[in-house]
Amino acid sequence: MDSGFWILGFGVDFCQMTSTVILIIAAILDYLIADPINWLHPVQVMGWIISGFSKLSWRFCQTSSMQRLAGIFLGIVLIIGSSAIAYLIIQLARLVNPLLGIVIESILLASCFAAKSLRNAAETVLEPLISGDIERSRLNLSQFVGRDTENLSTSEILRAVLETVTENATDGVMAPLFYAIIGGLIPGVGSAPLALAYKASSTLDSMVGYKEAPYTDLGWFSAKTEDFLTWFPCRLTVVTLALISGKPMQVWQLCDRDATKDPSPNSGWSECAYAAILGVQMGGSNSYKGVIKHKPLLGDNNYPIQPETIHQALQLTQYCFLLWLGVAASLLLITAIRQA
Repeated sequence: MDSGFWILGFGVDFCQMTSTVILIIAAILDYLIADPINWLHPVQVMGWIISGFSKLSWRFCQTSSMQRLAGIFLGIVLIIGSSAIAYLIIQLARLVNPLLGIVIESILLASCFAAKSLRNAAETVLEPLISGDIERSRLNLSQFVGRDTENLSTSEILRAVLETVTENATDGVMAPLFYAIIGGLIPGVGSAPLALAYKASSTLDSMVGYKEAPYTDLGWFSAKTEDFLTWFPCRLTVVTLALISGKPMQVWQLCDRDATKDPSPNSGWSECAYAAILGVQMGGSNSYKGVIKHKPLLGDNNYPIQPETIHQALQLTQYCFLLWLGVAASLLLITAIRQA
């Protein structure tokens, strides 16, 4: 039992215990401080790389096939590279001091979670809306959504906020946690490297994963990869939310009815689960740069969307996150005891 110690008579593997501690510290950091404005964020670096590479590919890759190959290269390098660089940074920090390694990995992992950032973003839109400053609310909303916000009514603003926090609950909160847990359970991998690999995929999809030109070919691989990596954690999130709601069959049946109509294999399921639990309806017509696009209706319109509805959705995400975190900590502790 070279890498373990004893707690209450049980041998405990130190590495697995470290993974548990890192998960908990990262969750606390995200809950308390989210992403400090003046700190360099890993997603910023990813964004710079994606933006620079995209400009080069459009300049030098003139054919559809060349752009698709460039997109595949970008996706593979950024996803694997983000994970590898994080792993090397953590290992170097551990060589200096094991506690420093824990601190660095916890900070890197916390940067992958967006629960606090989602809540803050929602509040920056809701606060002026509640106080009657709809123009400020529209302006703040434009920083977080792709749709046109200049002429949105109060109900449309509330729907936009709810759709944003429920869609991003999966790819911004639960999916990174899922891959962090998997990384923690795999000896020698660690939570942060795998979570950052997913974060790279998510960032690629948000920046280039569009069907419209000029991203059609360059972003094809990124969009497909993010869909694939998000598919299972999204369904697991839906199941968890359904169980938390106390009406799992009703939630699943409504998702099976409506979510399958959404062109995205994941965002429709994520939004629909919340719609089913909260008794509201999402989807409908949105304007993007003056072009009207129609999304399928998700859920039943039993209640109007109110600011409190959005707060309830954020609370559901927090419950789901804490439940997964508790289960993960238990699994890691059991694994640590067995491997010691």
